[in-house]
Amino acid sequence: MKETTIRIEGMTCNHCVMAVRRQLAGIEGLEVEDVEIGSAVVRCDEHAVGSDRIDAAIAEAGFRVTAHE
Repeated sequence: MKETTIRIEGMTCNHCVMAVRRQLAGIEGLEVEDVEIGSAVVRCDEHAVGSDRIDAAIAEAGFRVTAHE
């Protein structure tokens, strides 16, 4: 399992945090460690869950990924 920090643009409040957390929690094989305004920390097998799936889930919540660290 690899831990990744995702930088997210457009989050401004706790509602944003909950929206991102809910979308990420819906991805099978992904563990959400933490979500804060502007970032999320997740753990997953990068071969099972691609960054494009993570980015799409965050986009569905209304935000844009700027980096995976």
